[in-house]
Amino acid sequence: MIKLSDFFNFYKEILPLMIENGYGKVVNIASDAARVGSSGEAVYSAAKGGVIAFTKTIAREMARHKLNINCVAPGPADTPLFQEIGSYNDGIASALEKAIPFRRLAQPEDIASAVAYFVSEDAGYITGQTLSVNGGLTMV
Repeated sequence: MIKLSDFFNFYKEILPLMIENGYGKVVNIASDAARVGSSGEAVYSAAKGGVIAFTKTIAREMARHKLNINCVAPGPADTPLFQEIGSYNDGIASALEKAIPFRRLAQPEDIASAVAYFVSEDAGYITGQTLSVNGGLTMV
């Protein structure tokens, strides 16, 4: 788990280098909980909402330096953490799979592909955006 101070220190260290090089791309990871809320996860949702707001603000400030700052907001994903939650919350995975239009949880590769897109040249004119990777669970 990243501490908030680590998050800010990363930016404090890396942005000057990117500005000096005249190029850089950063992709933050938030959560769809930040965009639509999530029962029982108020603090988590709020913290991830802060990541989205921070992404937009830094993107606006860094655009004049031609830096791209974007965010990926995963929905439910088949990760070890989700599997642990499922071990004491029977039926959560199947309930989510029924609710997700693609009828499956995200795989880590799905999220990685979104990050790869944001750091590719295909996304060269995109900054300050948040991309939900959730199989259509939320459409905001």
